[in-house]
This record gives sequence, structure tokens and C-alpha cells, in this order.
Amino acid sequence: MARARGVRLLALESVDSTNDEARRLIEAGERGPLWVVAARQTRGHGRLGREWISPHGNLHASLVLGNFGEAAVAPQLGFVAGVAAMRGLRAATGDAGRFALKWPNDLLLDGAKLGGILLENVGVPTGDARAPRASVAIIGLGVNCAEAPRDLPFEACALASIGPNAPDAATLFTHLSDALLDTLDLWRGGEGFAPIRDAWLADAAYLGAHIRVELPRETVEGRFATIDAIGRLVLATRDGERVIEAGDVSLGPRQTTAGGVA
Repeated sequence: MARARGVRLLALESVDSTNDEARRLIEAGERGPLWVVAARQTRGHGRLGREWISPHGNLHASLVLGNFGEAAVAPQLGFVAGVAAMRGLRAATGDAGRFALKWPNDLLLDGAKLGGILLENVGVPTGDARAPRASVAIIGLGVNCAEAPRDLPFEACALASIGPNAPDAATLFTHLSDALLDTLDLWRGGEGFAPIRDAWLADAAYLGAHIRVELPRETVEGRFATIDAIGRLVLATRDGERVIEAGDVSLGPRQTTAGGVA
């Protein structure tokens, strides 16, 4: 178990955000490994500050991880967490075929959003004049276990939808926390990203399909070819290969109507 391997646990009834609490702890000197888990979040958030609905019964957890390697490899931790999430979900449910990963950070069940990963890094002083700053990572994981949010611009679902054998948040966390440690061992500070990439691609949603990627100033379309050696999305477009560092992915080309582009 994760605790037996030296990972501490801070379990809270309610918090604004487990990632925000983790950040406060880091600023106060925490370097991990430490899980911050809350039964409820009052101000949960996802990527780009988007609201994350966090009712009681869902999983809200963040891992504080220092000494993970060079800061340059920190973005790979999102893929490590995705691979671990797939392993944890399958161990907890016994279902090997219904879960998938949507680039860059979503967890899907039967094509609907089940959860997400929020990776953040906090720069901290080291006290070493030769290397005065270091990074501490926060790996945030949110999974809809009991209830999925409604009235969203995309389809969402909860683990409860799979039936009476669906694991609760505590059961899922046990499997997921162990899986994350095992996957971090495989990753080895970036030295083992190749097998992480292979495992991520094996569960990638829309791989080989025509997708749209919403960027801050444009929308690009093409075939989802792969992710590259550092996790960037590789899109095969009519104008050639496009490598994308961050964006919002959706399936299929934009539909045209008599009035133009929908």
C-alpha cells in the first residue's frame, strides 16, 4: 500500500481545493510525498482555472511530490498520472475495456468525461547557492465516483453508472494511489517515459481519428497521429504535421451548413 511505502495521507472533510491546499503546504515547507484528500471541495478547479464540480462521494485528491527529477520533465507527470489512473480504475472495477484517456488530461468512461488530472509545479528555494530553486509537483486527480455534474457543454458520467459493483471513492483511491507509485517507479524521473508513452497511447481516445483542437487563437483539424517523445499531440493536417503543446480536443470535423461553418 502507498502508506507502507512512505507516502503520508492528509484526509480532510472539506477544503477549497486539494491542489490549493497542497500548494499552501508546499509554501510552508512540505516536500512530500503526501496525499491530500478531501471528501468535498468548495472551489475545485481544473485546467485554465475552470470550475470543477466537487460533490460529496466523488474523489478529490492531490499528491505532493518533490525530488522527482529535473523540472524539465515535470510535464510528463500528467501522462504518468493518466496511465496510473487507467490501472487504478481497472483494478477497482475489473473492467478493462471501457476507460480511455483524452489528451491531454481527461479520463473517459464510454466516451463521457469521468475525471481529470491537474498538474501544477511550485518553485521552492533549496538553500543551495549552486541550484537555488527546485520544483515540487502537485498531481491533482478528480474522479466522478457517485455523481456527475450536469448542464455541462460536454457529456459527463460517474462510476456509479456501471452498476452495483462500482467502487466508492475510498476504494478507488486505494487502487489509484498504489498504481501511481508503481507507475512513478516505471517512469524514473523521465528515464522511463518511453514505456509510459506506449501505455498512454494504448488507452488513447480518438487515436487515428479526425479531431478538432481548440487553441487560444485558432482551431486546427486533422488526424490524431500520436504523441511525441515529450507528450505533445501530433496532428496530421492537410498542410502537414502539426505539433501541439496544449489545447482542447474534440472528435470530428466541424459541420458546415448553408449559413457557413457551424
